[in-house]
Amino acid sequence: MSVLIAIPARYASTRYPGKPLVALRGADGVSKTLIQRSWEAAMAVKGVDRVVVATDDDRIREAAEGFGAEVVMTSSDCQNGTERCAEVLDQLGGFDMVVNLQGDAPLTPAWFVEDLIAGLDADAGAEVATPVLRCDGRALNGFLADRRAGRVGGTTAVFGADRRALYFSKEVIPYTGKTYADDAETPVFHHVGVYAYRPSALAAYRGWAAGPLEGLEGLEQLRFLERERPVLCVEVEARGRQFWELNNPEDVARIEAMMAEMQAG
Repeated sequence: MSVLIAIPARYASTRYPGKPLVALRGADGVSKTLIQRSWEAAMAVKGVDRVVVATDDDRIREAAEGFGAEVVMTSSDCQNGTERCAEVLDQLGGFDMVVNLQGDAPLTPAWFVEDLIAGLDADAGAEVATPVLRCDGRALNGFLADRRAGRVGGTTAVFGADRRALYFSKEVIPYTGKTYADDAETPVFHHVGVYAYRPSALAAYRGWAAGPLEGLEGLEQLRFLERERPVLCVEVEARGRQFWELNNPEDVARIEAMMAEMQAG
């Protein structure tokens, strides 16, 4: 099985313009751009044949080529990373699976992606898969604090007994009405912004218009659910690592603190 990782990156983010080129300082004091740290996360994944950055912006292309990444230029008409991955596959072809490792998730451990690839490969009836991570109290409290402050933080997922997704939301679902200690296990699952697709899923996706739920939530994976195409949720384990995506400027300090904590550990 041949696997491609594509890292979609666009400059014109509505919530955070220029986000891929934001600098993140590591525990060693070295600053690297968000897109470089995301690329390094992708390069650490085992069993992958090729890793590319997919963008429509020359500033991102120049930065990515500067640290040694392969870049595939895609259309500015792409509405989201899934459409960008479809364009990459059109250009490169020849892969049995495409992984969309979004360029705002530098804390994604390699085993998240490895488990995702294995999960989709093992389920012949699934065309799309995505990881979900059970929130501890610390993570859930961070979600709730963001919502109280009027910020959109991470995304949550609910799924059935067959691990097929029921819904994804930028609200915190399911409602619990409880307060949890930082190290407590909760019933809320953080949707990790990574996807694995079979080529058939990418080909179908590009032919569909965005539905109302995708438009309201701003979540590309809802296009599959609105077309009644199942999305497999693969539960991954934190193994003591903190995980967060860079969604807002306020997340820079949060992610830098998490990197420092991981280094200290």
